[in-house]
Amino acid sequence: MMGPTTVFLVPAGGERFELYSEAPDDSSPAPARADGFVRRCAHSAAVRWHALVEAARRGSAGGRLARWRDTVVSRLAETIAEQRTLWALRDKSSVILRCPSTLEADRARAILNALLADARRHHLRWLVVDMILFIASGILFFVPGPNVVAYYILFRLVGHLQSWRGARRAIEAIAWVFEPDTGLAELASLVDVPREARAPRVAAIAARLNLPRLTRFFDRVAVPSA
Repeated sequence: MMGPTTVFLVPAGGERFELYSEAPDDSSPAPARADGFVRRCAHSAAVRWHALVEAARRGSAGGRLARWRDTVVSRLAETIAEQRTLWALRDKSSVILRCPSTLEADRARAILNALLADARRHHLRWLVVDMILFIASGILFFVPGPNVVAYYILFRLVGHLQSWRGARRAIEAIAWVFEPDTGLAELASLVDVPREARAPRVAAIAARLNLPRLTRFFDRVAVPSA
């Protein structure tokens, strides 16, 4: 039996925090023919996008343009993966929030509510933008080879839809259980430490929390004090 879903409130410097988890890839089965046209197209685009990502990560493409494309695809895939924290909340009724032990529960709840409200607005705005971009990407239909732009935009569109749904449910329906964590409190103290000096301690915290990709995420979002 799977355990309860856990989300981590990661300190990012000053009063900034980020929601983080390492949810598994979305491996939902192919939709049936009776399902809607949009859902079937979205699933097809997701399959093709994942194939492009796998090819990009293998790095087998030849030519400067192809290598540049693989680099861009790999970086975009990493960014999209971070949205899965919200995706995982779409059908949950109870979630554990691990937060720095130095935060009072009321403060942690206020931070969580602000992050979720901002996420709901952000993903709704980009959902509209990506819908417009996807329609516009149709002009690339006649370009030889896979329409990487259209696949990516459609996958982004679906991703923002899923994230918006997750944020909305997290605000309206999920019962949050707050658990203090000393490792996350230690992360907060490492924001202003140079990356090379803090690397062993951050890696040790990530290992204790069983979050293999936390080190790279923390290095990207942590902003030292001015």
